[in-house]
Amino acid sequence: MIEYLRHMAVFARVVDEGSFRAAARALNVAPSRVSETVSDLEGYLGRTLLNRSTRKTSLTNEGRVFYVRVVDMLRSAEAGLNDLNALTIEPVGTLRVSMPAFMSSSALACTIGEFSRAHRLVSLSVDFSDRQVGLIEAGYDVNIRVGWLDDSAMMSRKLGEEGRMLVAGAEYAAARPKPTHPKDLEGWNWIGYDQRQDSIAFEHDGNTEKVFGKTRLRVDSVDALYTFTTQNLGATVMPNHLAQRGIDNGVLRQLLPDWQLRPLGFYAVWPDKSRRESLALLFVRFLADNYDPACS
Repeated sequence: MIEYLRHMAVFARVVDEGSFRAAARALNVAPSRVSETVSDLEGYLGRTLLNRSTRKTSLTNEGRVFYVRVVDMLRSAEAGLNDLNALTIEPVGTLRVSMPAFMSSSALACTIGEFSRAHRLVSLSVDFSDRQVGLIEAGYDVNIRVGWLDDSAMMSRKLGEEGRMLVAGAEYAAARPKPTHPKDLEGWNWIGYDQRQDSIAFEHDGNTEKVFGKTRLRVDSVDALYTFTTQNLGATVMPNHLAQRGIDNGVLRQLLPDWQLRPLGFYAVWPDKSRRESLALLFVRFLADNYDPACS
């Protein structure tokens, strides 16, 4: 039976995810491998555990009974791993983490690298996407989220924040009168970002001004935002670490430096009852305690 313990874990993941394809994504293997693994387990047991259809997967009566036992087994194993991690100097295990793609070159990514260096027995899988991703649905242990916290059922901790900067391509800015007030920018072309409202709020001496620019180009990636801005297609707002790179290279120019933009707060979010509770907490605490904006 020992050689089929992994098969049982894969079977449980199929049930949790609702389909072979979703389980394959969570396990980072081919759907055919997941299907073969469950079929092998059914052959070993001599029972059909799952009803398969093109639209969904459901448990048979035998599968329902077996699934409860498998979940108990997995929870016991995870609890044992958590207890072991709490007692050992060197944590052991695997963590799946998601974070915005534009933070791949940020100080926080640098701090994650420091965590990996400090805990060599912990295997990290970090997925980068500027689109909002589900935590439990996608099988992550920890999500790094920027500027949005909308699930009170999750645990969260603020890790830090980064300023934002209004910039335009150097040639685009040079061809126009230098703006001194946000309203001066309403006639400029703007490059929009899907995860952000079109209106931009600026603050100066206690006053707030909103600008609604003409968005002629819209992207869903901050890296693309950077690329198109350096091509002199308009103005936009981006995180400081990217904006400063373009300014240092002479391809971007900061606009309205005396007006402030609200900084981006970034947070770690994880389930209240994480499968990797001790590892998730260890990871989050490390990031919060060691985050250094100057990390590079």
